[in-house]
Amino acid sequence: MSKISSIEECIEKKPQEKYLADYQPSDFLVECLDLEFDLFDENTRVKAISVMKRVAGGESSLFLFGEQLKLIALLVNGETFEHYKLVEGGIELFHLPTHFTLEIETEINPLENRAFEGLYKSGEAFCTQCEAEGFRRITYYLDRPDILTKFSTKISADKTLYPSLLSNGNRVESGDLAHGRHFVKWVDPFPKPAYLFALVAGIFDCLTDSFTTKSGRRVALELFVDKGNLDKTAHAMLSLKKSMKWDEDRFNLEYDLDIYMIVAVDFFNMGAMENKGLNVFNSKFVLANAQSATDQDYLSIEAVIGHEYFHNWTGNRITCRDWFQLSLKEGLTVFRDQEFSSDMGSRTVNRIANVKIMRNHQFAEDAGPMSHPIRPASVMEMNNFYTVTVYDKGSEVIRMLHTLLGEQKFQQGMALYVERHDGQAVTCDDFVAAMTDASGIDLTLFKRWYSQSGTPQVNVTDHFDVQTNSYQITFKQKNLPTADQQKKQPLHIPVDIELLDKVGKAVDLGHGKMSKVLSLTQKEQTFVFKNISEKPVPCLFRGFSAPVKYQYAYSNENLLHLINFSSDEFSRWDAGQTLFNKYLVKNVQLIQAGKAFSLPTLFVDAFRATLTSEQLDPALIADMFEFISESGAMELFDSVDIEALHKAREYILNQLAEQLQTEFVTIYHRSQLNAEYQPKTADIALRKLANCALLFIAKSDKKLANTLVLKQIHFANNMTDHLGALQAANSGKLNCRNTVMSDFDEKWFENGLVMDKWFALQASLSNDLVLENIKKLFDHRSFDYNNPNRLRALVGSFVNNNSYYFHASDGSGYQFLTDQLIKLNSQNPQVAARLITPLIQFKRLDAPRIALIKVQLNRLLKIENLSLDLFEKVSKALAQ
Repeated sequence: MSKISSIEECIEKKPQEKYLADYQPSDFLVECLDLEFDLFDENTRVKAISVMKRVAGGESSLFLFGEQLKLIALLVNGETFEHYKLVEGGIELFHLPTHFTLEIETEINPLENRAFEGLYKSGEAFCTQCEAEGFRRITYYLDRPDILTKFSTKISADKTLYPSLLSNGNRVESGDLAHGRHFVKWVDPFPKPAYLFALVAGIFDCLTDSFTTKSGRRVALELFVDKGNLDKTAHAMLSLKKSMKWDEDRFNLEYDLDIYMIVAVDFFNMGAMENKGLNVFNSKFVLANAQSATDQDYLSIEAVIGHEYFHNWTGNRITCRDWFQLSLKEGLTVFRDQEFSSDMGSRTVNRIANVKIMRNHQFAEDAGPMSHPIRPASVMEMNNFYTVTVYDKGSEVIRMLHTLLGEQKFQQGMALYVERHDGQAVTCDDFVAAMTDASGIDLTLFKRWYSQSGTPQVNVTDHFDVQTNSYQITFKQKNLPTADQQKKQPLHIPVDIELLDKVGKAVDLGHGKMSKVLSLTQKEQTFVFKNISEKPVPCLFRGFSAPVKYQYAYSNENLLHLINFSSDEFSRWDAGQTLFNKYLVKNVQLIQAGKAFSLPTLFVDAFRATLTSEQLDPALIADMFEFISESGAMELFDSVDIEALHKAREYILNQLAEQLQTEFVTIYHRSQLNAEYQPKTADIALRKLANCALLFIAKSDKKLANTLVLKQIHFANNMTDHLGALQAANSGKLNCRNTVMSDFDEKWFENGLVMDKWFALQASLSNDLVLENIKKLFDHRSFDYNNPNRLRALVGSFVNNNSYYFHASDGSGYQFLTDQLIKLNSQNPQVAARLITPLIQFKRLDAPRIALIKVQLNRLLKIENLSLDLFEKVSKALAQ
């Protein structure tokens, strides 16, 4: 792209967007594809032999996608073919017969591929990443998800350097070649799109196991990791076997191949990839032992292993017709992995974690320049739609279906979906149709969730009629214009509700039911409950039954009532968060009015009762004290006062720390575990609560906290407690901070994944010198600018988790991020496009900060060859 000097010129020259409405089936199909790879660092040869047929289009030409390829040979039916034209983005072939064999040989340079798309070197290993459009960096091909075919793959490489040669399907042949090389051939019996292709070659340690399916088939399990990491693989293997068993028990879905492989690599843009039978993982989501991984690492590994395995059916066997349907596989599979995690651990704690993502990140995306529905209507760069909207809001849409249908009918819908569409590339409409037909429930209105963007706002009012003993509750839904859509329609919103009487008992809502799911389908709707003897306290949107923001005039006493008595533990947590947010907003207003901070005794007493509760799960208690982040809290304001928000939040946290100090110290000592480390639910909960208490002690009694931190590090037999102590020292700026951080560095500097935790702590330090320190850390012995994990840990942690300093009034945070984006633009635009998010979500900021951000965004537009990944986001942000 040529240099662009202004937003007007930028918009005029912007690349063409692709539209869902323009989808057309391909004029050609691929009956089978044979691939041959001759692997070399800088000049890998790829031969692709396709059997193709024309299915429509008469004499239409065939366009094959291709990027950064050197064409060596092109043959049709064994003869050199000259009726082609190399064009931007691919190659166009003319005068083709109806049925033909196409042979294309290309040369690529994996060593120079720093975008980590297509075939590239990850450390000393070859690796691929083909979703969404990476296969076109390997060979010229119909690289679209609705082209399914059977793949065979022959890989040749140096036997000493690359003893393991892996691809999709089953091994069918292997042998030695001349010059110290060898080959392995793989055949995948199931048709798949190109984005699910995978190849890995390297030297690995391998953990082997097996799983016997419910039908009695034995599946070989192989988990490949870099040499020396075999002691960190047991949990990943256990998680895989749990996933396979759970999918059989809960969804009646059985694995289909004879082998299932996972490979962990260090250089990877994503968390993991579900390639058929050969999942490629970021090593962060595979490697774990007590010394190097936290409880959260263990839980994340279990969840991500599950997610990629569950894709075998919801994504692989049934895939997307086009990329606009991405949430068909991702939203559904996120729902499935969330259910898996909930069944394996604490359902409430997992639900809280899911909702935090929605409120801290997805709501902001809905309100920003990249707002889009879970099924976008248009796209410029597909990589930009791997978003919290498509994934996490997509999951919430599936969860709403589950809430409306119930488990039994939802499972009937899933069974019908699989029966109808196995082996096909389908749409979100096909999924909803299966749910409708299986359940008999009309979901026509519900389908608007797929095409409408934004976060609905629901205003709730109520009235109790003493004369008729009836209680009526009215819901008004408002769907505000978003950057991509001006006009909105009412949505079908499930409202899970419970009514509590004055002693905390749930009111019978009919037929012995103590809770009920109301279907809000109109702009304004009133529901009436009869035979109610007193005005109840409504518990609304239990379990976050819909991804909405709602307003109801809860008094402090109402919120305490919910915290103490709601039968839904999520709603207890939510009431506590609402109480915190209420006083956060109030204290921001007091600062702005030049008045003193204020916090009632009732507020502190409410959290004292929670902290000392012997009935609540310790993990839930800890969650009650993990309040909304500063970046998430921006959603509470139409216009954000960065300084006032920071001060108000710190004031409330410090008040809780000081007034509950005795309780926090007691809880800390009571929650200590002296047994051997185990990542089991009960132990995780106690460690979580103890480390939460230590964070608050570090705010109120720095001398005591300093002693406790040093003692905890000395006796810690696991990374969770070691890191928990470091977090307290870092957050409380304790005297021991520099020493314990230095000791950690010296111990772990050779382990990149562990050092990511250290880098993240450095980036989150609340200190005027934090940005200068981050810049110095680019030269740290453990930092590698080419590694996406290191960048996310250091740069990503600063811009996302250190809002006060990122939004510094002098614009230094904005300039720093832009410097990194310019560097990454030519190196790894995918990572750049993910890091830019807090720079483009500026609508709620004050005018001076918006002006500073626009300076940096215009600076980005002026660089040569701005990637499409960044161009789309920058241009949309400036066009607001």
